[in-house]
Amino acid sequence: MKPVGLMLVVVGLGLVIVGLLVWAGAFSWFGRLPGDIRVESGHTRFYAPLASMLLISVLLSLGAWVLRRFF
Repeated sequence: MKPVGLMLVVVGLGLVIVGLLVWAGAFSWFGRLPGDIRVESGHTRFYAPLASMLLISVLLSLGAWVLRRFF
């Protein structure tokens, strides 16, 4: 059970760090990447954060790989 507990502590600390960075405004650029599609006309708005979703997918895949590799 020690490896599971250590993994939970590491993931929890990572979430706290990311939460503090979001709260401080360090990710204000997120959602405005060059590949994000935003169309506004009249009363209609469409937003498809393609580049942002791709970045999240890569970061989550990298995090899962690190956790599987070291735990």
